[in-house]
Amino acid sequence: MKRILIIEDDLDIAELERDYLQLNGYKAEIVQNGLTGLKRAASAAYDAVVVDLMLPDKDGFEIIKEIRRNQEIPVIVVSAKTEDIDKIRGLDFGADDYLTKPFSPAELVARIKAHLKRYQRLKGPGPAQDIIQYKGLEINTASHKVFVNGSEIQLTTKEYDLLLFMASNPNIVFSKEHIFDVIWGNDNFGEVATVAVHIQKLRKKLEKDPANPEFIETLWGTGYRFNSL
Repeated sequence: MKRILIIEDDLDIAELERDYLQLNGYKAEIVQNGLTGLKRAASAAYDAVVVDLMLPDKDGFEIIKEIRRNQEIPVIVVSAKTEDIDKIRGLDFGADDYLTKPFSPAELVARIKAHLKRYQRLKGPGPAQDIIQYKGLEINTASHKVFVNGSEIQLTTKEYDLLLFMASNPNIVFSKEHIFDVIWGNDNFGEVATVAVHIQKLRKKLEKDPANPEFIETLWGTGYRFNSL
């Protein structure tokens, strides 16, 4: 039975989430403050985390960032914050998905299911090669570590997934829609525009000159291509 941690200070909302998850065969636990939630998440006993952003003791952004430093599990934000900047910040810190309140509990369960399946696919049999190298870029698929000219680069889970997908399929042009389906799941939860946001973040971390990228190229009106030439 998959275990889901709910970090939510509004008990009514938390219990609603828990009840729907349990009806769908998950074991869900509730924590109502950020500090305790982070400690519980650090136990690595959970398969996914649902987190609010506005919490007592420690906000949700910090919780997402701390989880991403040590774990690769789905993290879904459920928040009353509706501004695009909050959504982008949450995704940039490593959240897999973002729902705004009020929300459909059934949709939350569907998104959790989709992300759990996607993570399972990613943890399945990987490429035959453990190291992917292009010029000064090195991707270790066994340890999920990325190096540029010998220096390790810290990537969020989505950034790593995106880079690995592109580097595993060099010199092929992919549309934003195709990339979104592969990395975020074919259930089409979220917005295709997030692809461009993550490409920009990757370029800032990987490229000498992000304005003139060497690795991930933009083909205007078509999509993106990983250049191995």
